[in-house]
Amino acid sequence: MKFSIASLYYILGPVLLMHLSCDRIPEKNKKDFRDSYRTWEVYGGDLKGTHYSELDQINRNNVAQLGVAWQYHTGDMKTSPATTIQCNPIIVKGVMYITTPGLKAVALDAETGEELWVYNPWEGKLGSGVSRGLTYWSDGVDQRLFYGVGNYLHALDAKTGTLSDGFGIDGKLDLRTGLDRQTLEYVSSKTPGIIYKDLLIIGSAVGEGPSPGAPGHIRAYDVRTGQRKWIFHTIPQLGEYGYETWSSDSWKTNGGANSWGNFTLDSERGLVFFGTGSPSYDHWGGNRIGDNLFGNCIMALNAETGERVWHYQVVHHDLWDYDIPCAPALVTLTKDGQEIDAVAQPTKMGHLFVLDRDTGEPIFPVEEKSVPQSEIPGEVSSPTQPFPIPSLVYADQGFNADDITDLNTHARDYVKETVKNMEMGGVFTPPGTKPLVILPQFNGGSEWPGAAFDPQTNTLIVNASNEAEWISMKKSRVTKETSLGELGKQIFQSTCTHCHSMADKNLGIASAVPNLEGLKNRMSKDQMQSLLIEGRGQMPSFKSLTESERKALVAYIFGEGEEEKVVTDDLKNTWRDQIPYVSTGHWDFRDPEGFPVNKRPWGTLNAIDLNKGEIKWQVPLGTYPALEAKGIPPTGTFNIGGPVVTAGGLIFIGATRDERMHAYDKDTGELLWEFQMDTGGYATPSTYEINGRQYIVIAAGGGGKPGTKPGDSYYCFALPQ
Repeated sequence: MKFSIASLYYILGPVLLMHLSCDRIPEKNKKDFRDSYRTWEVYGGDLKGTHYSELDQINRNNVAQLGVAWQYHTGDMKTSPATTIQCNPIIVKGVMYITTPGLKAVALDAETGEELWVYNPWEGKLGSGVSRGLTYWSDGVDQRLFYGVGNYLHALDAKTGTLSDGFGIDGKLDLRTGLDRQTLEYVSSKTPGIIYKDLLIIGSAVGEGPSPGAPGHIRAYDVRTGQRKWIFHTIPQLGEYGYETWSSDSWKTNGGANSWGNFTLDSERGLVFFGTGSPSYDHWGGNRIGDNLFGNCIMALNAETGERVWHYQVVHHDLWDYDIPCAPALVTLTKDGQEIDAVAQPTKMGHLFVLDRDTGEPIFPVEEKSVPQSEIPGEVSSPTQPFPIPSLVYADQGFNADDITDLNTHARDYVKETVKNMEMGGVFTPPGTKPLVILPQFNGGSEWPGAAFDPQTNTLIVNASNEAEWISMKKSRVTKETSLGELGKQIFQSTCTHCHSMADKNLGIASAVPNLEGLKNRMSKDQMQSLLIEGRGQMPSFKSLTESERKALVAYIFGEGEEEKVVTDDLKNTWRDQIPYVSTGHWDFRDPEGFPVNKRPWGTLNAIDLNKGEIKWQVPLGTYPALEAKGIPPTGTFNIGGPVVTAGGLIFIGATRDERMHAYDKDTGELLWEFQMDTGGYATPSTYEINGRQYIVIAAGGGGKPGTKPGDSYYCFALPQ
């Protein structure tokens, strides 16, 4: 048998590259790299959440030759409201598993993009929502996939795409059950869980508005039967650690403190790690007085039992919706000549917390600093908040007159005049009745994709958004003289503005969230009422609203009800008696041309040296094409989607509003390659190898921000053959 040089390369190349790359990795980590870092079988690439690949066929020298190997269209996107895809594909034994804008699960041939099977959870009907991917488990014979759709966790046979017999009820689990507290509220699993032995550990997305939401407890299930094996109460119950950091009945009524992002796992230590979100209601906490453990915490649990090992709270008594949106990356760094296993936690504030993996103690100093106090009646805000050292702050924080845009004179003058009627302040300034400019915004800094870790240089790669928003508070209670439309408007402002807006001059500066103006042309009142009760896709149920509240909300959305008066006595003993002040929503703040009101860059890609605890380099991530056409250098943009770092010296990331896929030099931040996609890649890429060829795949589902069109593509890139 004869072998060509090329055939020898494809046979021996991967083995040689593995050993060459491993030589650059600390000895203690080599086993993990041989086992995990050439595949992408887990959300985020590996159990440690490093987004790292040892593959280096695509490298600095040839990345300019990268092209599309194949493109897959899901065929189920919607334009109104615009859908998106946030899925990080996993690849197992040559099969790629993805989700679609309509929340279908799909298996593809990872080499060709050929469709192998499709599972439709809606039984042939159309649906929509957010799914960030699937969890894979196998015992060598049985192969299963797990993912959330609405209130249910679905278990699929990975070979056929059919529901798995013996799991839950007909292959599904209702996530509203098994919370140790009765709830009919929305509970969903949008981000993949993680496998430890035969346990599936998952978090949840829950309601965050003023009406009662479900608690965000962490649960572990038997992967074969769906039986709950343990639960960790993120809102401590009577007698549990942390109970005293809440009001006495908070565990019965408050929701949130949920892990809606991913999990990471240290298998050798038997520890599972995650971050938690804010308690609900997000912006008024007079009914949850205290620091509110375990909201806004980095957590380490015993993966076998669910027992708390340690926690570290990064925001006390959150009033800003500054959730921890992702799990910490499990990293190893060198400090004072000693190797330390650590966790590195990005945050929405742009604070990076680096903690000892065993104890949760900060490796670099964290200082409790005094912060402004809330003036809202009944609120008791925290007098201090934790701040890492300045060199570990990687996003812009706070907004004052010096931060006003310098893009052009017209924009600057407009913003200077507008902010005369607004409050400005630092990162932890509490919202009040006067509009407050906030930077970072509630989904600024880092978001759910998390960071990448390069073990060759102990460098963390993390992207950040730096676009300002404004928020204000108002009384939630209404009077007997209120019109049906006015009541509906108040309910909309307090309950719906996390996800939607309406064209209304009284709401102030225009929002950039999906607008419901004209919904009456697409849906009847009865259909809207049914949607509020049952929920659908990404939208939760609002059963907690009274009949009068639902009627008023529909009237406002349909532009009616100004003449009809309502009797508000039936609104007593509802959440309005418990939550006297609500936010008017999160509102993007832009100049007359639609650009952010603060100075550039509006989005960055950052490399942080974890040995030194300082930023190595920071570059703008993305650009606005209209400004680019005028010769303005890259400004950075709001970005949703995470980075991947490889042994080939590259960082791959989509994420930006310019709808491009990028490759950067991991040592310098130099942009080496970019590709214009049809729609934005608001997801994290995956990289893998089949038959000696390296591929990069990203979901281009668009729709991540209003003004960006939706899509239904998965782009797969490779070098020419």
